[in-house]
Amino acid sequence: MTYCVAMRLDAGLLFASDSRTNAGVDHIATFRKMTIFEVPGERLITLLSAGNLATTQSVVSLLRQRLEHKAVEEGAHLFNRQSMYDVAELVGRTVKEIVARDANAQTVSQGIDFGGNFLVGGQIRGEEPRLFHVYPQGNFIEAGEDTPYFQIGESKYGKPIIDRVVRHNTSLKEAAKCTLISFDSTIRSNLSVGLPIDMLLYRTDSFAPAVPHRITADDPYFTKLSRGWGGGLRRTFARLPDEDWFR
Repeated sequence: MTYCVAMRLDAGLLFASDSRTNAGVDHIATFRKMTIFEVPGERLITLLSAGNLATTQSVVSLLRQRLEHKAVEEGAHLFNRQSMYDVAELVGRTVKEIVARDANAQTVSQGIDFGGNFLVGGQIRGEEPRLFHVYPQGNFIEAGEDTPYFQIGESKYGKPIIDRVVRHNTSLKEAAKCTLISFDSTIRSNLSVGLPIDMLLYRTDSFAPAVPHRITADDPYFTKLSRGWGGGLRRTFARLPDEDWFR
């Protein structure tokens, strides 16, 4: 399992993902869940993935392969789509293609889930930044002012924190801090989510080179944030009043 968050804010886009795919008493596997495709000054496309690792890796590999062979094949690829809507449609179509290829009657009867979810966001010159959640069935929805963020994977532990803080006009700095707190809460409550965390902040119309920041277990800011949040919660809890019938 994994945990991914993406936000579409007035100031730009935020993407964050952990890197744990399997956990147990004697085995932890780590894979990067953030994939970036960019043409400097023209487009930035970021994918976050959660679900069946074979499916999500195959989707990313097929998208990359078709992009690398664009000079030979005139089919659809990430760099010839005219809008982020078209990009999301291409990712959804690729997900359906991979699932149809790998999920046959025998594996379905064995209860194997070939599904994979993607958060697809970015900006293509000529339109505003956009963010989509692409489902395993290939369909998708778009973030907006009322729903400025999406989560995939183990989302339930971090969602209450983001719901209380993030609005479409939240700054990228505040959104990043809130996102890291949501990761800290999720990591504390679920073994299947773990460090390192990859985070990318993109400012609207910047088309700057995408340089994700990797947060590891010894990151001093993340440690400080985690301790400050935990201590603040305990102090706030201690100040809450008791009820008369608490006896």
